Amino acid sequence: METAKYFFKKYGKLLFLLLLVMTAGAVYLRQQGMEGKNSSGERNESFEESTKKNSRNEEAFEKASEKEYDLPVDEGEREEAEADCKSVMGLISDIYEHAEKGNASNVVISKEALHQMVEVIKKTERPVTAIETYSNMENYEKVEAFLTTCKTGKSDSIIIYKIRSDGGIGREKYIFDGTDMYVLTASASWNQENKPAITYISYNRIKAWQYTEKGWFCYELCVPEFPEVTEVVDGSSMLRVKPMNPEYREISEKYLLPLGYQGNNLLCSNWNKENMDALDYNGMFEYLYQMKYQEKFPSENYPNGIPKEEFENLIMEYLPITSEQIRKYAAFDEENQAYIWETLGCANYAPTYFGTSVPEVTDIKENEDGTVTLTVDAVCEMTLYNQAVITHELTIRFFEDGSFQYVGNKILGDGLQKIPEYQYRRKQ
Repeated sequence: METAKYFFKKYGKLLFLLLLVMTAGAVYLRQQGMEGKNSSGERNESFEESTKKNSRNEEAFEKASEKEYDLPVDEGEREEAEADCKSVMGLISDIYEHAEKGNASNVVISKEALHQMVEVIKKTERPVTAIETYSNMENYEKVEAFLTTCKTGKSDSIIIYKIRSDGGIGREKYIFDGTDMYVLTASASWNQENKPAITYISYNRIKAWQYTEKGWFCYELCVPEFPEVTEVVDGSSMLRVKPMNPEYREISEKYLLPLGYQGNNLLCSNWNKENMDALDYNGMFEYLYQMKYQEKFPSENYPNGIPKEEFENLIMEYLPITSEQIRKYAAFDEENQAYIWETLGCANYAPTYFGTSVPEVTDIKENEDGTVTLTVDAVCEMTLYNQAVITHELTIRFFEDGSFQYVGNKILGDGLQKIPEYQYRRKQ
């Protein structure tokens, strides 16, 4: 279907030039038949002045035609998107109505309810995923077939549904015209009467896209740029199409995700049990605390730092290190016999794209000494076409009682040159 937008993109400049010639000709003829003045006695615009003005108008027209974001939405596409959203919301309305929503003003449904919604939509054979870490796409084969078709240069389209943590949905229709790809995005939420409501619809061209070997659909939307905006607008996005290995997903979620790449350097530095002086123990404590107790570290309970024994015992539980080594490497307050604690903030951390990365296990190797080495990708949505900002090997020792220790990490290749220098929470 060729919309008005496609028509003007293809023929707009030709029509504008024709109009320019006709206008300039009319001005010239008028000048030939009059004495250079209009009925009020004012001087008529010269041919050269008219040409300059129309040239400026042409430049403005071309600039407007180059805008590829917030495009006009075809009325038929709009009506279809709204009807589809409401139809899918109707399928999951019963789940949403009975889901636990908490007492906060911002509704967050349980993971169980979220996955129930995905299962319901899956049965309609629609591609659907949940907006959560490590979520797999159901009916992904249709999306994979669409992207394969696009690579051959054939026109096609696909609709993908995303379930949000508030129980609402996103509907993304990807349209490939044989040359360019566009996405029509619609969002629907629940109102106070638990009825579906369309919150917005947008239409944008995709500047560049790629479907990777590991199953990621990576693309970059056209967005406002300088000087139209003074701050950088990030249009990059990554969507997992091919499902993640269930075993890898479980390990990633349990042993890596609680650490991540922000506020500690356990996963983004080279270290082993013979070389542990570069680790940020004061930074990693809160993450290990959350891993052990499954709750956020209550920093308000430690105004004078973390007591020596509590700090050291937790670190030694997860790392092959002695209390003497911790005391040597970490920032310690002799007077209070406590390890210094500082909340991660602007004084000790400058936000970077790398900090938003998510660790994903891509391979598992069992070693002769009983340890296990995980190959891990640091996946960041803000780095288009780069499935992994860095790839590293994390070695873990598992014990029979279910406990474990991290015993080493190695950044592969030139990974350390690709990421910002680590900022320690508190230096000695």
